[in-house]
Amino acid sequence: MPDEMAPATSLPVWLVDDDPDVRESLSQWLELSELKVRTFSRGQAALEALQSGDACGVLVCDVKMPGLDGMAVLREVQALEEPPPMVMITGHGDVPMAVSAMRAGAWDFVEKPFEPERLEECVRRALERRRLALENRRLRHALREGGLATRLLGQAPAMVRLRQQLANLAPVRANVLVQGETGSGKEVVARCLHDFGPGREAPFVALNCGAIAPELIESELFGHEKGAFTGALERRIGKLEHASGGTLFLDEVESLPLAAQVKLLRALQEGEVTRLGSNSVIEVDLRVVAASKVDLLALAGEGRFREDLYYRLAIAELGIPSLRERREDIPLLFRHFCRQAAEVHDRPLHEPDGELLRALERHHWPGNLRELRNAATRYVLGLEIPQLGDGDIAHEDSLAAQLAAFEAALLRSALSRHAGNIQAVLEELDLPRRTLNQKMQKHGLRREAFIGASEQEKPPS
Repeated sequence: MPDEMAPATSLPVWLVDDDPDVRESLSQWLELSELKVRTFSRGQAALEALQSGDACGVLVCDVKMPGLDGMAVLREVQALEEPPPMVMITGHGDVPMAVSAMRAGAWDFVEKPFEPERLEECVRRALERRRLALENRRLRHALREGGLATRLLGQAPAMVRLRQQLANLAPVRANVLVQGETGSGKEVVARCLHDFGPGREAPFVALNCGAIAPELIESELFGHEKGAFTGALERRIGKLEHASGGTLFLDEVESLPLAAQVKLLRALQEGEVTRLGSNSVIEVDLRVVAASKVDLLALAGEGRFREDLYYRLAIAELGIPSLRERREDIPLLFRHFCRQAAEVHDRPLHEPDGELLRALERHHWPGNLRELRNAATRYVLGLEIPQLGDGDIAHEDSLAAQLAAFEAALLRSALSRHAGNIQAVLEELDLPRRTLNQKMQKHGLRREAFIGASEQEKPPS
């Protein structure tokens, strides 16, 4: 639809009124305010234009009109898939009508007689709402069209669910905590949240908290003025300030010293920072995506991480499954990394055989995607893959190996079918809880990776 392609500020204000003098005076005022205006003398004409896909930012409509009155127009507009906000013009003292209009979905109403400034203010607020609605719709459309599927490969239930959660969270600017093992793709997820979000034109700023010396972390986060400390030879903008308008990615956030955690919490609460060596307050507006490979709440219980900072960072949480929890995706991912390595190193691409792929699926992959990418690069370069020992290759057809693979597949299937409900899995497989826990640990399976999985198996309605 045309609405999806144009920014809301360029979309016209539609003015529906049967009185030509009102249409002329209001349209002149709005045009003088640098707003585009399209007028209609009948509600039916405006509805037909909307239904044909004409661009509309906000619809201003008189309630009392011959033929299709304003309330009837409102009901028809609300039935559309993406209705524009409607501002109703009501008669003086007609409070019941105004209440009915608001209940029926009107954005706002103005009561006759009114100052033109009142209508302009109302229209501009409605246009901003329209802008946000269209932007969110565009983002959702981009995500559905495969933007995420090309960045986060895999069809394992946990990955399908992760992409759905990302599509839901990307259009909003809430802080997100990403949890996953080393090499599982936490920064890729953070970049997806940024690139498919409303602040994608602003900077994406990454900081590995574990790679910065404790005495320098505050300077990295908040910046400093020239001469603030020994070695501060010039002013430096901090990561929070640099990321304003966009996204700050804090990797290994569990490594932050407690003193820095206190200052970070205050900066996020107040939306402002002060550079070291300065008294000037600088406002910042950003989304923080924090990543951790450990349980931050458990750290908080040990006094090593502030619980209040955890709740500030974890407005939403995303869990990234390990490769052990999505073994069915390993052949797809390995081929993908092989294609990338062949292009980078200008080498011919040889299709991996079934024996190698089965060995890859059996490997434990403590380094997750990073380790798998390394293995793919070595394969393309014709080198041995040291990750695959005798236990992965030489005995792949042994009875023990086949039984282990079958057991892992059976557990994954039951966990997925019951959406991570451990009691249901225990009853289906007739296992003691301790035995199930041991087998899940043996095969690298976590309950959290399967929560809600059954929803993914349902066909679309």
